[in-house]
Amino acid sequence: MFHKLILVGNLGRDPEMRYTPSGQAVTNLSVASNRQYTRSDGETVKETIWFRVSVWGKSAEACNEYLRKGRPVLVEGRLNPDESGNPRMWTGNDGQSRASFEVTAETVKFLGGRDDAPFDTDEGQPAAAPESEDDIPF
Repeated sequence: MFHKLILVGNLGRDPEMRYTPSGQAVTNLSVASNRQYTRSDGETVKETIWFRVSVWGKSAEACNEYLRKGRPVLVEGRLNPDESGNPRMWTGNDGQSRASFEVTAETVKFLGGRDDAPFDTDEGQPAAAPESEDDIPF
């Protein structure tokens, strides 16, 4: 079986990097994905879904170095459910039940404007701009 999640959103806080006892880098990201729609009664609804993303290895080091709170990212990865296949459930400080969507990233692409050039953590190098219009694939 196979599943893949593609998530586009903004970082809710600065990345947090640590190393496992074996020396493997892991960076945790908090990514918010926003959605806005209008219900049949005309009311505008705004939703924000938060994802906890774990990035490993050299990609984790690049994320920690280049990403900051508010930066848009595209994450490709897989969901990590609890033992029953559901989002992880927990109780917040206010006593309310919460659900956590946890993702292990396979690829993280840094999005943004001209000053924030896309960066592909699969390659470990900034994405190169095409040299001419002939190089653009569409």
